[in-house]
Amino acid sequence: MDLVVTRFDHPDARKLNDEVQAEYARRYESEGDATPLAPEMFDPPRGIYLIAYDPLGRPVATGGWRAQEAAGEEGYRDGDAEIKRMYVVPEARGLGLARRLLARLEEDARLAGRTRMVLETGVAQPEAMNLYASSGYLELPRPDHFGVYRHEPTSRCYSKSLLSEHSPRA
Repeated sequence: MDLVVTRFDHPDARKLNDEVQAEYARRYESEGDATPLAPEMFDPPRGIYLIAYDPLGRPVATGGWRAQEAAGEEGYRDGDAEIKRMYVVPEARGLGLARRLLARLEEDARLAGRTRMVLETGVAQPEAMNLYASSGYLELPRPDHFGVYRHEPTSRCYSKSLLSEHSPRA
């Protein structure tokens, strides 16, 4: 699978975003994720957006990170990199794409100087919760939640330090 850096408004990104929104709507019996996202939020150096393509050139997975800071009331910290729109199409699940995307997003955020990777998911996505927990993410207690859904009882927020033990800032 090829991982390609693209913009959030690329036609393939929009297609996969529509698919993940439909999945959120089905799983949560809602209209999808209401988090405001704009293409420029993922522009380097303050973010990145990736699409995985299969050998036939079909887009099969996506994910991005965007820089967040402590300003405002949404609970972020200075240096945060927030993961958004991690998604693998059903026919490509189980191939390790999400784990590969996650590792690439973490490395890119670390190289961009971000100090903590954060994400929000929900209880209707147990496979996502398992992926993040098995990748070293810690579930945050309710007072430390962030983002649009921080007060929702089904929301789960996770974080992982991007500082290595050899980093002077660790």
